[in-house]
Amino acid sequence: MDYTIKIGGEAGQGIQTIGDTLSKVFSRSGYHVFTHQDYESRVRGGHNFFQIRISDQPVMSSRRVVDILVAMDKESITYHEKELSDTGQIVYDASALHEKHDKPYFLDVPFVDLALEKGGNKIMANTVAVGAVLGMLGMDLDILLNIIKSTFKKKGKQVIDANIATARQGHAFAVKECVQCSFSAASKGESKMLITGNDAIGFGAVASGCRFYSAYPMTPSTGIMNYIAGKEKEYGILVEQAEDEIAAINMALGASFAGARAMTGTSGGGFALMIEGLSLAAITEIPVVIALAMRPGPATGLPTRTEQGELLLTLHAGHGEFPRVIFAPGTPEQAFYLTNKAFDLAEKYQIPAVILTDQYLADSQWTYNGFDYGILKQDDYRLRGDAFKDLAEYKRYAFTDSGVTPLGIPGDAEHLVVTDSDEHDEEGHIIEDGATRNRMVDKRVFKKLPAIQQEIEPPTLYGDTEADVIIAGWGSQYGILKEAVDVLSLDRKIAMLHFSEVYPLPVRDSFDYLDLLTRAKKTFCVENNATGQFARLIKAEAGFTFSAQILKYDGRPFLLEELTGALHEQTRGL
Repeated sequence: MDYTIKIGGEAGQGIQTIGDTLSKVFSRSGYHVFTHQDYESRVRGGHNFFQIRISDQPVMSSRRVVDILVAMDKESITYHEKELSDTGQIVYDASALHEKHDKPYFLDVPFVDLALEKGGNKIMANTVAVGAVLGMLGMDLDILLNIIKSTFKKKGKQVIDANIATARQGHAFAVKECVQCSFSAASKGESKMLITGNDAIGFGAVASGCRFYSAYPMTPSTGIMNYIAGKEKEYGILVEQAEDEIAAINMALGASFAGARAMTGTSGGGFALMIEGLSLAAITEIPVVIALAMRPGPATGLPTRTEQGELLLTLHAGHGEFPRVIFAPGTPEQAFYLTNKAFDLAEKYQIPAVILTDQYLADSQWTYNGFDYGILKQDDYRLRGDAFKDLAEYKRYAFTDSGVTPLGIPGDAEHLVVTDSDEHDEEGHIIEDGATRNRMVDKRVFKKLPAIQQEIEPPTLYGDTEADVIIAGWGSQYGILKEAVDVLSLDRKIAMLHFSEVYPLPVRDSFDYLDLLTRAKKTFCVENNATGQFARLIKAEAGFTFSAQILKYDGRPFLLEELTGALHEQTRGL
């Protein structure tokens, strides 16, 4: 079983509400779920859609073919009717859209009239739509009714009863009237966790002991701040909405300097403002974690669309030379664990750590049985209490074999804690001499970097270990690459190489991924950008050039049929 449901309509029509509710029902019914959204940068109007893929097998990408289209506006029919599968159905309200369709695959459900009849308010048309879709799929309403009770608990019994009545009415109408429906999706089993990429990063931050988060709201990173703010009281986290991104990163640095695990988040335009603060973190060796949620640029670009166009910006951002780590999770699960690793390495090596995501991963929902909290790390690398007080001498920037120096908390001992954005000596005082400058650069860069590189995990290999064709990618391409390998492996030796720990590139001691690429007959780098930024990084750092690149930069993610079609054409005969 593998169905795709698309809900289309204008901003303000509750498209996300319908999509979120259905996704919860499916995940709690035991199904595997993958969702993605496409929305315009306006509060009302325009055309948006929420796409859900539901299956009894793991799914991690979106398909072009749609099985059920819920059309809340005329544009949904105009744009998406051609995407219907052979057994697909379009659900719409003829009276609300002021047009009637007589084709057999149209199901006219009077969303508004049923909402007024049973709920007394047309706003409940969305609840009717949810009930109707479940009726078309042959699913019962038990899980939906529990979601309604939980969602509207604070609004009282009257609102709960009205929504339950409208859901039942939509369900009954679809069961009776959809004679063409051949779908079957009865509850499968144990409930699954449903989580977005943004929530997984926020979850990872909370689980890693983050105590301060500052940001200026900017799509698509705002969801991280919203998640952490929702845990503020429960876990003693201070969340600050800064006046701009310059303030946001400097607040995070101040909190980190004072002894708290700190994080900030933004998108490309905001990160541009943070770059001076990034260099400040580097020379003062203050740990900080930055979530950078990419979107198409330059400037405001397409603010609600997706792209992987800021890898090289992140790699080269900041004046001067200093180490950093860049993680680019491909799934919410990776986002959770890599956020934890970002905090650990930032604190351990006193460096900035960047988590690169994008709108596609940030807003998409995935299902899991759960995460393993036992493998999380939360070591405290700072000097606190007696460990700090008992030091005979404290040099904040002492020259050490590892390049990592004691990190004391100001005011936690009688030792003076000095830091400065100018070049400095071991105590933190400003210097001008070349000899000290050389030693400080060696300490910050050349002593730390080899140790940091040993911490970086090799890319994930999925598919044939002796592959003739290798498709490589990074970040949010994980799911689409993995499913493409599944589709294409039926008639060719193909594998995926996915990088989620992007910089520094991993050493090849345990897995020589460069040798694997070199031995393949054809190699492809798949990216959501126009210039092949990751392919350029691999060439610059490892000297390897891919056979070809498959690039998409229209602000939309790859669809499964789109990528497999391109790969099929270019690998024919291998």
